[in-house]
Amino acid sequence: MGLDVKRLLELHTWRAFDVDDEGRVLAGSDETGRVQLVELAPDGTATPLPHLTGVSGASYVKGERAVVVEHDSGGNERGQLSLLRVGEPEFEPVVHDERYVHRLMGVRAGRIVYATNRRNKVDFDIVVRNLYSGAEEVVYDGGGNQFDAKLSPDSRRLATAIASDQANSMQLLLVDTMPETDADRVAELTGADEETNVGKIGWLPDGSGLIVTSNRDREFKAIARYDLATARWTWLVASDEHDLTGWLTPDGRKLLVMTNVDGVARLTVHEGATGRQLDEIPLPADGWISYPLMDPVFSPNSRFVALTFSSPTIPMDVLLVDLESTKVTPLTDTGSQLAGMVEPTHVRANGQIPCFVYGSGDSAVLFLHGGPEGQSQRRFDPLVQGLVAAGHVVVVPNIRGSVGYGKTYYAADDRRRRLDSVQDLAVLHDWLPSIGVDPAKVALWGRSYGGYLVLAGLAFLPERWAAGVDIVGISSLVTFLENTSPYRRRAREREYGWLDADRDFLEEASPMNKVDAIRAPLFVVHGANDPRVSLSEAEQLAAAVRRNGVECELVVHADEGHQMANLDNKLATYPRAIEFVSRLLA
Repeated sequence: MGLDVKRLLELHTWRAFDVDDEGRVLAGSDETGRVQLVELAPDGTATPLPHLTGVSGASYVKGERAVVVEHDSGGNERGQLSLLRVGEPEFEPVVHDERYVHRLMGVRAGRIVYATNRRNKVDFDIVVRNLYSGAEEVVYDGGGNQFDAKLSPDSRRLATAIASDQANSMQLLLVDTMPETDADRVAELTGADEETNVGKIGWLPDGSGLIVTSNRDREFKAIARYDLATARWTWLVASDEHDLTGWLTPDGRKLLVMTNVDGVARLTVHEGATGRQLDEIPLPADGWISYPLMDPVFSPNSRFVALTFSSPTIPMDVLLVDLESTKVTPLTDTGSQLAGMVEPTHVRANGQIPCFVYGSGDSAVLFLHGGPEGQSQRRFDPLVQGLVAAGHVVVVPNIRGSVGYGKTYYAADDRRRRLDSVQDLAVLHDWLPSIGVDPAKVALWGRSYGGYLVLAGLAFLPERWAAGVDIVGISSLVTFLENTSPYRRRAREREYGWLDADRDFLEEASPMNKVDAIRAPLFVVHGANDPRVSLSEAEQLAAAVRRNGVECELVVHADEGHQMANLDNKLATYPRAIEFVSRLLA
């Protein structure tokens, strides 16, 4: 036995929420067991801010020593907005109504922009609120689930990306906040039926155009400029081999570009106007920034960018980059907390499925990411390291449906092609003996959509697996869609299939309808407050498996949602799950 999994789970992490003109970073630290706000000086000196539970995002108020925070209760993801004046002991409620979701989309001098589903619990409207008077203006109420929303420099226009009915696609809209007629209010910059991913919207400082990341008419995501006067798209930075993501500095002079190279981030700086490369930003190791970590954030004067960075042996650090010199200053050092963590090798299983492989031995765990439109990246996961320490090979694959490998690859599991991705698990299983694994000693482990894959693997390929660990997974695509939060249903139907048109296939692809075939013991974990995958998904699965005489341990946490955020719950659950797997793979 190598590293102790409890010690791995106790390693604390940092994330960068915002940065000001002085280089101070508004950060989050989970050293207390839950994420709490801390201000980091440019030399790394940490000043804790007053306690607030459920912090998921925060931004400085421009021109003030004040912070707006988005937070929820018990993992229910119904974000509320509060204000902290730095130096004061208490937060002030700004937008609080626990019945609805409020997402912080932007903060300006004296104003915030947020999205909320309070009108009908389904669609998200965009609201601008004055922090002093409390006056609000709804600037968009045309329906949809908002992925990004940015006001123009003069506040006259709003650019927003909303979920379309195409899987993993968004429609880019331009909203006039002071139109002459209602017909002039919303302009569609991309079509509702386009298979186009749009995000990371930035306004040029003069308001003449937008900088966006998109794969419109392309296989891989690139960075484009959209000119309002001519309605013309121009590609500034692009690659025929890799997805790119771009963030424009507030002054519009520079563009930070991340190249996704098989789940490793490469960072470069480019001219904002032309896309010409200026510099490369050296990162501490082969690792990752951006989703599912925090996106890079810029100071208002465009001098600094704060990064949240992780690698397989660096849990999560805050890096401060001076864009004038490209000097990178680590403000935290989580990698020094514990020695002995393992770096992976990168392979293509059977020459086709990208995988990170950790450790060696004759037993293996396939560690499956969520999404489905997710990606396994080269970043720290205490459970991966814990499974390796327990003596297992851990294979972290990017099967069909994963992002980062082009539009064709991530669309290869959409709707009625769902079970094609499950067959990738068979390909992986058949490949494992080539790296020394006994095919009788293989377990599946996954959370969210990864949990669905665990259950689908056990149900549709039952002879291949010795055990499964399902964390907040989907047992029936039908009951999942029927019971998920109303605002999420449409966004999820576009990926899995529509209840009214595709119910036959949704039933066919549901592990619950093949539950009698499951023979491998199961360890199931769920949060009672999960707004995405209802607790009933775990309960109905566990009951059915147990009726068939198959071992199934169900762990439910009353104070968790879709993400397990409480350290105490992690310590009570994950070591047991690893012991469960190790017993069955012995």
